[in-house]
Parts: sequence; C-alpha cells; structure tokens
Amino acid sequence: MSIVHPNEFGQFQQDSTTPHMSRVATNWFQEHSSDFRHFHCPPRSPDMNIIELICVALQCPVQKRSPPPRTPMDFRTALQDSWCGKPPGYLQTLVENMPRRVAALLRARAGPTRY
Repeated sequence: MSIVHPNEFGQFQQDSTTPHMSRVATNWFQEHSSDFRHFHCPPRSPDMNIIELICVALQCPVQKRSPPPRTPMDFRTALQDSWCGKPPGYLQTLVENMPRRVAALLRARAGPTRY
C-alpha cells in the first residue's frame, strides 16, 4: 500500500461476497491488516461500492448500442467509448458522494437507500 498511498493508509472496501470471505482472503487480510483500513459494506450493497457504480455507468451505454458489440474487440471499443464519454471529474464526484451514501445507509440501518 505504501506505493499507492505513501503518506497514509490505503482503504480496502469489502462487501462480504463469498470470494471475499474465503479462508485465503480472510488470512490475507489478517496478515496485511496494518497496511490499510478495512471498510466493510453490508452484503448486496452495490450503491456503496464505487466499482459497481462505474460498471453500471459503463454498461448502460454499451447495452444501448445499435448494433450491439458482437466480438470482444467490439465490446472493448464500446467500453472505451463509454468511458471517454464520462465528464471530467466523474470519479471525483463518485468519491465526494460517498459520505452521503454512507450516511444514508446508516440512517436506513443497512436497509435499502434511495441510491
């Protein structure tokens, strides 16, 4: 983590899916716990995972393409076009919105939120 976050701890977000809870993953987290902060999300909470938000934002334009991508290269090109269509600051906006998402989750007591 020192390469990615030289002046502070990194953060790892985990949503309790089966692969994240495997014995190998659990042991790795225990061995490297001093390298990062570990942020646990409730199971099945894609609105709390920035990667899930990015995947949805990239998939929607790809699924709407006509004709749809038919080859892996077509799919890759469609994803790149989708990514390039995102406004400057898109990722920063997702990061800045996380405190509101966390607050909404806490108010809902880990239940459904409006996100």
